[in-house]
Amino acid sequence: MIQMSKPLVGALMVVVYTGVISSADGITKLLAGSYEAAQIYALSGAVIAVLSVLVCWCHKIWPIERSGHQGDGKPDAGGGVWRTKCPGAMALRSLATLLAASCFFYAFRLLPFAQVFLFIGLMPLMAGALSGVILRERIRPSAWIALVVGFVGVLFLFPGGVSSISAGHFFALMAAGLGTLSMIMARYISRFDSDLLPQVFYPNLALCLAMLPLLPLVWQPMPIGDLAWALSYAALLFAARWLAVAALRLLPAYVVMPLMNLQFIWCCRLGR
Repeated sequence: MIQMSKPLVGALMVVVYTGVISSADGITKLLAGSYEAAQIYALSGAVIAVLSVLVCWCHKIWPIERSGHQGDGKPDAGGGVWRTKCPGAMALRSLATLLAASCFFYAFRLLPFAQVFLFIGLMPLMAGALSGVILRERIRPSAWIALVVGFVGVLFLFPGGVSSISAGHFFALMAAGLGTLSMIMARYISRFDSDLLPQVFYPNLALCLAMLPLLPLVWQPMPIGDLAWALSYAALLFAARWLAVAALRLLPAYVVMPLMNLQFIWCCRLGR
């Protein structure tokens, strides 16, 4: 059986991630015009949290062999969906995920699909900066040059120049920054936790709980078709977030982020 290197496996995970998350973003764009963020995220957050628990339960019934050690050299007996060695970092990741999801929702509501992806294109540069500060990862000068060139290239894609900046662009920028922070914290937590599911479970539980108080104010009955789209969105988001965490365990964030720009291709396929 062919054994693939960890970097190659991580890169393949990112490629799959871009297709899955772009499909989820397409559903967000579809639903954003008819429903408020609180309704969509309360439902999807609850579904993803339940899926995390179910997968953890299945894992306990059919256990998969693990190495039992982490990057800190300490034995890790696991703990399923509940336990983490980094509660503070997990709380920060959950908050960043919550705020990023909200900003992305309103960015997709206010801007064409393709314009939001221009800001997603800035995330590799943000990841490079945050990786050095938070993860203490050394970034080679050639990588910095590539990131800066990519950043300049993205700026040339803005239609209408600086004068076209609006509230939607502000939400998109905040979403990109907070989303990058969430992924940086995922790589940090992966140094200590062997289980990936807590990093899927807690951010989505936080998303659900934060939106629940707003739900009575914004709830609108959902036809079966829209409900099916919302559930599909939750399933895609569950898969995408698991893949992102798994890839960030294998590759530095400043390597993962440029690969995520493959989303531009999916963007063209899915429409504006």
